[in-house]
Amino acid sequence: MAPRLLNKVLVRGSRAARIVEVEAYEGANDPSSHGHRGMTNRTRTMFGPPGHLYVYFTYGMHHCANVVCGEDGLCSAVLLRAAAPLDGAGAMRHARNAASRRRSAEPFRVVDLCSGPARLCQAFGLDRRVDGTDLVAASGTAGRLPIAIVDDGTPPPENPGRSGRIGVTHAPNRLWRFYVAGDPNVSRGPRA
Repeated sequence: MAPRLLNKVLVRGSRAARIVEVEAYEGANDPSSHGHRGMTNRTRTMFGPPGHLYVYFTYGMHHCANVVCGEDGLCSAVLLRAAAPLDGAGAMRHARNAASRRRSAEPFRVVDLCSGPARLCQAFGLDRRVDGTDLVAASGTAGRLPIAIVDDGTPPPENPGRSGRIGVTHAPNRLWRFYVAGDPNVSRGPRA
């Protein structure tokens, strides 16, 4: 599923960005997956139906978002690592400034707005409050903007870039990171 998410569009309100980098995680068979040791309150969404958003807080400072893609009851998810802004760059900048408490007068460069999983979550305002959101039905709840992943007709790349996952200590050589080769919004990780 991971390479098929490339070039899909993440949408929230006026913000839209093309997904250009992802990483796959496979639950019980993957020691780097949050679901490796089974379901917990934190990982419950990863074991739920596919098409939902799993958001977690990491390092005491960042949120990361995943698309659940396994069968209901089986843990499997794809981390959204980077996206190329299409619409709503101003709203993304505002959200990033608020999230990072950036004081610089220099605005974020467009290619840096969603380059990396934490930046992407900041730009789209994704945190634990949206964990479990159905990305396919695009249904919002009171006080939340709908979040969706849509297909605008741009196909995934025939030969995506591929490398080991970034920042994992267990099974780092699994080539489960996929990206749109040559896209400037891809994070600064290995481009093997």
